[in-house]
Amino acid sequence: MATLSTPELLRRVPLFEHLSDTQAISLMGALEKRRFKRSEPLVIAGAKSNMLFVILSGKASVIVTNPSGKELVLATLGVGDCIGEMSLLDNQPHSASVVADSQIDALALSREGFNSCILSNAHMAVSVMRGLVMRLRKANQKIASLALLSVFGRVARYLLDMVEDDEADRLIVKKKISHAAIAREVGASREMVSKALKEFEAQGFIRKLDDGTLEITERRTKARL
Repeated sequence: MATLSTPELLRRVPLFEHLSDTQAISLMGALEKRRFKRSEPLVIAGAKSNMLFVILSGKASVIVTNPSGKELVLATLGVGDCIGEMSLLDNQPHSASVVADSQIDALALSREGFNSCILSNAHMAVSVMRGLVMRLRKANQKIASLALLSVFGRVARYLLDMVEDDEADRLIVKKKISHAAIAREVGASREMVSKALKEFEAQGFIRKLDDGTLEITERRTKARL
């Protein structure tokens, strides 16, 4: 694997940063480099892949689908995040699908390689557990949001989570996201998301900029929304 040809390069991946030279060299022989196209699934709900994937570049969405086919995005994963570890730990089918939002380069590790690493490296086991706990916390926040907030509240929460301060100290949602994508994130229809955004704009809470990004127009809006 050209991009991970030495133990030092492998240890730049957060999950493997505490491996010894011997462990890293042994693991490198068990890793494969995988590339996924945009919209391609890395794992599929209800199936087993028997693989752990670690994202090297790109982003992916964790998606659940109800019986009527409606999708909800539980989390967005990026560089350094793991995919498939829950299924490897409990030997059960994947509870959600993970789909590439962009082209993804990932490292793939077999069940045997994963189990060997976990048993021989306590730091790696702790890293996996921390990742699972973080994902569980985010899932709990998502469930609470769905249960307690209106669609308007969920859209507002989503926008605030996406905010970045720019050089002028403005609150900017730099990433351009379609109404359909927001709907998947907040568990609502595209029409309701569009209605919420139009209402926020009419009330002066948000403003569209010339480049298509959104500005949250007042600092106190952060508390209002």
